[in-house]
Amino acid sequence: MKAINEVILEKKERPIKAVQFGEGNFLRAFVDYMLDILNDETDFNGSTVLIKPIQFGSVEQFAKQNNLYTVYLRGLENGRETIKKRVITSISKTVAAHEDYEEYAALAKLDTLRFVISNTTEAGIVLNLEDKLEMTPPASYPAKLAKFLYERYKHFGGDKEKGLIILPVELIDNNGRELEKCVKALAEAWNLESGYINWLDEACVFASTLVDRIVTGYPRDEDRQIFEEFGYEDKLLVTGEPFALWVIESDRDISGELPFEKAGLPVIFTDNHKPYKQRKVRILNGAHTSFVLASYLAGNDYVGQSMDDETVFGFMKSTIFDEVIPTLDLPEKELNEFAEAVIDRFRNPFIKHSLLAISLNSVSKWKARCMPSFTEYVKRKGALPKHLTFSLASLIAFYCGSEIRDGALIGNRNGEEYLIKDDGFVLEFFAKNSSLPAEELTKLVLENTAFWGENLAEYLDAQEVVSAYISDIRALGMRKAMEKNFG
Repeated sequence: MKAINEVILEKKERPIKAVQFGEGNFLRAFVDYMLDILNDETDFNGSTVLIKPIQFGSVEQFAKQNNLYTVYLRGLENGRETIKKRVITSISKTVAAHEDYEEYAALAKLDTLRFVISNTTEAGIVLNLEDKLEMTPPASYPAKLAKFLYERYKHFGGDKEKGLIILPVELIDNNGRELEKCVKALAEAWNLESGYINWLDEACVFASTLVDRIVTGYPRDEDRQIFEEFGYEDKLLVTGEPFALWVIESDRDISGELPFEKAGLPVIFTDNHKPYKQRKVRILNGAHTSFVLASYLAGNDYVGQSMDDETVFGFMKSTIFDEVIPTLDLPEKELNEFAEAVIDRFRNPFIKHSLLAISLNSVSKWKARCMPSFTEYVKRKGALPKHLTFSLASLIAFYCGSEIRDGALIGNRNGEEYLIKDDGFVLEFFAKNSSLPAEELTKLVLENTAFWGENLAEYLDAQEVVSAYISDIRALGMRKAMEKNFG
C-alpha cells in the first residue's frame, strides 16, 4: 500500500507563523487541526514548525511522510454518529531542539513568526534556575522559551512589532501566567537588560488557555482496516473525538489574528477563562467522578456500558442537571448544551474508557471535581444534593479493603479482586478502617481534613445520610442500593 505522501502530492508552501514545542498526539489532533482549517477557510495563510523539545524520541517519520498526517475524529454529535477525516498539510517541517540547535535557534529570527504553542506536559512549566543562557539549548521549556524570545528581542532590536503570542495548552491552572512568571524569573536570574523584560510586557502576549478534546492517538488495533478505508498508509495517524473546545484568555484582543470564528471553530476568546474551566471540571470531570465508582461496583467495566445501564445513566444525568448545573453561573442554555455534549462524549462507541482507569486517585478527584458542587448546592439550596452525597458513599464503598499489595489497596467486587490506586496515606487509612461499622467509618472519612481540606460532617446531616447509603450498599449491593434510593 502506498504511503500518505505518495498519494497526497499537493502541499502549498506558506509563511511560517507558528512554532510548536511538542509534536505529540494532542497538539496534532487539536491545535494543528484547527490551524489547518484556518488556512482553508480564512486568509490566515500560515504554516507551523514542530519542535521536538527533549532529547528523547525521534521525528524521522515526519520527514518520511513530508510532514503530512491524518486526523480521524469519530463519535456522537447531537446524538448522531459523526466521522471526520482531515489530512493536515500545514506543517512545514520538524526540528529537534537539541540535535539541530542552530536550525532551531534560527526560528527565533523569522520575520513572519507570530505564535508559540506548547504542550510539554503538566511538569513542563516549571522554573529551573540551573538552566543558563549559554546552554544550547537550556533543559526546561520555560528556559528554552526565555532564550528564544531573548534572541528574537536582540535580533530585531527590541522592535515591539516583533513580539510573539504565546499559547500554552499544558493542563495547569493559569498556564500562560505561570509560564510568563518563569520566563521573567529566568530573565532576572540571567541578569538580562530591563529593556527585554519591558519588551516581554509590551510586545508579547502570554495567554492562559483551557483545552478539551479526548485524543486517543494511533489506533493500533485497527490501523490496517483504517488504511484500507483511506487507500494509503499513515504511521502518524491520530484519532480522537469530534468534540473540541479551546478557551483563550488574554488581556489584549488577539482574536483578529486567529480568526477561528470565521472558520466555525469552537474557540472562545475571553478575559476570564475560569467560568469555562469551572464548567468543564464540574460537569465533565465531576460527572465522571460521581458515577464511575458506583457503576463499577454495580457490575460495569466501561463508560459506554454505564451509559447503556438505565440505573447508572439516570443517576449520572440527575447529578448533572439537578445538582451540578444549579451551582454554576453561566447562562443555563449554555450549560445545558455543554452537558448534552458531555453525554454524547460518554456514549462515544469508538472510545473504550475503563472505569478502573478513571478511578485512579478518586479521593483528590472528588475533592476537586465534586465537592465544590456539593458545598455550593448546600449553600444555595439549604439541602444535601442526594446524588452527589451518594457518590461520596460510593467512593467509601469502593475504597473498602484491608490488604495493600504492590502499592495498591485490594478491593473486592462480587468475589473479583480489583486494584485501588491512590496516595499511600489514603490507602493506609482505608486499609485500617474499612471493616468498621458504617457509622464509625463515615465519621472518620467525613472528618478527615487531610482528604477534603475541611470537615464534611459539618454539612447538615451529611454524616447520617452517607452512613445510611453505605449501610444500604453493604446490605443490598450497589445496584439494588441505587435502585432503592433513586428508582
